[in-house]
Amino acid sequence: MYKILLVEDDEIISKSIKQHLENWNFEVVTAKDFRNITKEFTACNAHMVLLDLMLPFYDGYYWCKEIRKISNVPIVFLSSVSDNMNIVMAVNMGGDDFIAKPFNVNVLLAKIQAVLRRAYDMKGGISILEHKGVTLNLNDFNLSYRNKILELTKNEFRILETLLINKGKIVSRDALMVKLWQDDSYVEENTLTVNVTRLRKKLEDFGIDGFIKTKVGCGYIIEL
Repeated sequence: MYKILLVEDDEIISKSIKQHLENWNFEVVTAKDFRNITKEFTACNAHMVLLDLMLPFYDGYYWCKEIRKISNVPIVFLSSVSDNMNIVMAVNMGGDDFIAKPFNVNVLLAKIQAVLRRAYDMKGGISILEHKGVTLNLNDFNLSYRNKILELTKNEFRILETLLINKGKIVSRDALMVKLWQDDSYVEENTLTVNVTRLRKKLEDFGIDGFIKTKVGCGYIIEL
């Protein structure tokens, strides 16, 4: 199920869009705090953002630019101001599509499905891995937890990705070493220990304690 963050201050329009999309098995989260849309976005880990152009406090262009600093999720603009200049600006700011109001909800649905197919189907349909409030975004290689974003190195990302895909199962040290250094003919085993230790310390400093467990003589596991 895809999750969509709907940023629309008109309650009637917002309610109508939410109801229609939920009928098609989308999960729709409606923004409440128009002073801090970025916080709303990081809190819900959406696969897509439907973003009205004219909003209280800051316009949709501003929030598109802010979201693009931390994520590459699809952003579709909704606006009654649909002249060519605004459409060009929306695309240049990082938007994936622009839908003019008023719109037919079936047209909206078709556009959303098309954008999601382009964004996720070619990547196997998986965009995030989540466990116990910790979310790993496979599009921008960042981790989010309690409305905060943590940047990961390439090796840190690969370790967490492998363990989250196999959560509840022990991943051997050999399997992790192949995942991290598949292009190298030889890597000292201690190098993996150093990488896991650094990742654990980084997670603990971020407020995530005991996420990665060691199974002595076997490997590592993220427990269910």
